[in-house]
Amino acid sequence: QVQLVESGGGLVQPGGSLRLSCAPSGRTSSISAMGWFRQAPGKEREFVAAFSWRGGITFYADSVKGRFTISRDSAKGTVYLQMNSLKPEDTAVYYCAADREWSLSISTTQAVTSYEYWGQGTQVTVSS
Repeated sequence: QVQLVESGGGLVQPGGSLRLSCAPSGRTSSISAMGWFRQAPGKEREFVAAFSWRGGITFYADSVKGRFTISRDSAKGTVYLQMNSLKPEDTAVYYCAADREWSLSISTTQAVTSYEYWGQGTQVTVSS
């Protein structure tokens, strides 16, 4: 089993930045893929970014490409989502996810159903 704990959410003005953290614990040696998803009120959970645990390959949703960066601190095992140039439409609960398999298929990597482990979520609100 793998447990994921997110932190770093909050209220930020449009154009501002936030960094989310995801700390995995448990059988972290089984992780091959890490991802960030988000869910706004009344909407389905959607893919934001994904990271290959061993190869460092990253995928981003078009809506965040160039503004968000997913990365990992290998020493701590923590995964980050650096969010810059935030927009009101980025407002959502952000979830960290992990899975034992990594796929080079973008459609597979972006699917909610491709991830076995999920964190509890952290709220990000972008508003003036």
